[in-house]
Amino acid sequence: MSVVGGDAESITAIGPIRRTSVVRRIGALLRSNEEHVWRWSARTAAIIPLAGLAFVLSVLVLKAWPAVKVNGFSFLTSSAWQPGSTYGAVVHTNGVAHPPGSSYGAWPLIAGTLQTSIIAVLIALPISIGTAFALTERLPTWISKPLGFFVEILAGIPSVVIGLWGVLTLGPLLAQHVYPLIANHVPNVPVLNYFRGPTGYGEGLLTSGLVLGLMIVPIIASTTRDLFMQVPPLPKEGGEALGLTDAEVARWVTIPWVRSGIIGATVLGLGRALGETIAVAMVSGSVLGHVAPNIYGTMTTVAATIVSQLDSAATDGTGFAVSTLAEAGLILAVISVFVNVAARVIVNRTSHLSAPVGRDS
Repeated sequence: MSVVGGDAESITAIGPIRRTSVVRRIGALLRSNEEHVWRWSARTAAIIPLAGLAFVLSVLVLKAWPAVKVNGFSFLTSSAWQPGSTYGAVVHTNGVAHPPGSSYGAWPLIAGTLQTSIIAVLIALPISIGTAFALTERLPTWISKPLGFFVEILAGIPSVVIGLWGVLTLGPLLAQHVYPLIANHVPNVPVLNYFRGPTGYGEGLLTSGLVLGLMIVPIIASTTRDLFMQVPPLPKEGGEALGLTDAEVARWVTIPWVRSGIIGATVLGLGRALGETIAVAMVSGSVLGHVAPNIYGTMTTVAATIVSQLDSAATDGTGFAVSTLAEAGLILAVISVFVNVAARVIVNRTSHLSAPVGRDS
């Protein structure tokens, strides 16, 4: 009886063991499936941005190809912007239909885009680094937190609001009280003649650059502030112990420590400046066909031209005007990609230069 009872107890004990084993196998199978799903989800998420960029570029190339065949390389060097006659007989060039007399050149648009973006970065970068340094190193917390919050709010203001402020307030103010002082007191030497001449009414290259600079300051400043907060205190304290001033600590320790990140933040701001549309269209003057004669002159950019000319281009029954705008957009996309690639090369090179103590080289 004892043997039989022992067998019964053994059989009774096997049930929970088998159930536990089944539960474990099910759990392992679920974890394996979850890992499989997560792996493929991560891969898909990584491919989506690349696929999106390839799709956008492909569409631009297809839409712009008729204009490329007609405009040729001169599109990059010519200054003409003539839609042609919509009442004459349609002309065919290289198998592409277009209105008679149509002639397009994007050089003034490209020049205006690069000029305004460079001005914006030159203005915004030192202001952003100074703002970030003040918020993290110089001001007490009870002041730096609300100021940092307002800097972030500035990034969320719509472009049209900033453009309206620029065309109604900033531009006229500068044209009446600031630009004449600069133009009349700049030495008459060839290098500085670009700052002389008529100052206009507040719409133009310098005003556009200032407005763009204001728009990208929050982007660069917020990112740089977060980078400065990640710098460990020991290297800075070591610099102070060696007798460095606050400015020298910032120059030789803090900024070199996050140099690559600052370059990346600057590229983000530059990308915003290159592609900004409505604000530039409001303050630039939107004048086609010529490069600004001086830093106060009216001009336009690629993005501003696309948004201002799209409605009139749609009236071209041949579709050639829209194709030309697509070609301009393709050029802007190429410029943006080139800027990002160049920035990546700079970051890779600077990251291998001499590094402060504690940072991997």
